[in-house]
Amino acid sequence: MALMIGLAAAVAGAKPVPGTATSDEYLGLQRPSTAQQLERNWVPDPRRTVHYVAPAEADPAVRRYLRHNIALFRRDIATAQSPLFLFLPGTGGAPDHSKWLLSAAADQGYRAIGLMYDDMPATAEACSHDPDPTCAGRLRAKRIFGEPVSDDIDDLPAEAVVSRLVATLKWLAAHHPDEGWETYLDAQGAPLWSRIAVSGHSQGAGIAAFIAKRREVARVALFSSPWDYYHAMVDGTDQRVVAPWVSAPESATPPDRWFAVLHAAEPQARNILKAYRALRVPAAHVHVLALPPRGKGSAHGSVSSDFTTPLDAAGAPAYLGDWRFLLGQPVAGPTG
Repeated sequence: MALMIGLAAAVAGAKPVPGTATSDEYLGLQRPSTAQQLERNWVPDPRRTVHYVAPAEADPAVRRYLRHNIALFRRDIATAQSPLFLFLPGTGGAPDHSKWLLSAAADQGYRAIGLMYDDMPATAEACSHDPDPTCAGRLRAKRIFGEPVSDDIDDLPAEAVVSRLVATLKWLAAHHPDEGWETYLDAQGAPLWSRIAVSGHSQGAGIAAFIAKRREVARVALFSSPWDYYHAMVDGTDQRVVAPWVSAPESATPPDRWFAVLHAAEPQARNILKAYRALRVPAAHVHVLALPPRGKGSAHGSVSSDFTTPLDAAGAPAYLGDWRFLLGQPVAGPTG
């Protein structure tokens, strides 16, 4: 669908629609990260180990969305029992957009991975034409687990989030065998979710929430999402109803492990709060942020983006305390 829209715009001579196959936003994600993209925004720390993993090198079957994955940890505090912090960027985003957040996770004792995935189109865009209440859940199941249950996106199985994560962990284990990356995989080579904290921004947060509903994870940290919904007539008016996968009472991950933030000024704030309540995130675990975004950035992106998150007087992220609250004190889990 996105490809057809993009081609139609090109034929008509119109400006490409953001997020479609001819837009700069889309095309920028189809190439490996540049050295400048990988190095910008790092705060130097000699105790930090950083690895850049090209998705197509980790798995040659990955053909799209090729910006580098980022893996890092602090050598002085990470141990064999450290949990993994998995962060998924939002629509049109890349792992190198949130280095400060990844660094915050490493500073709290996690090993951290910022993972690239097929992050276009967004769930709301792909399902906007589909009246089926299950559209969002089916799309996420395909994008995350590679299940062939949705025709709304053309994601390849090797490009599914779980497939990419497994390939990245295996690459890290093979190239850095003394660092323990293989301990986040079980005996069958699948993610050992009990040792993984799942997180993301926007679409990435929706993915993290979907995983946590299906798998028991170490922790959930949501940044401004999900807001999956469908349209339904309620009392004679067209209303947005929370998608069934969000409101379903079943969750493999217990409520006390769910944490979330959003910005008070973002356009979807009301729907995000509604989703957090439907997900049964404890009210005390939700922080509503309110500082003005840096530069010309959006309130939505400012909760986690290196480019727009507000800074304090010392030049550090002003939301660092909120990030630490979401991340918590890592709890050692089983190693195999």
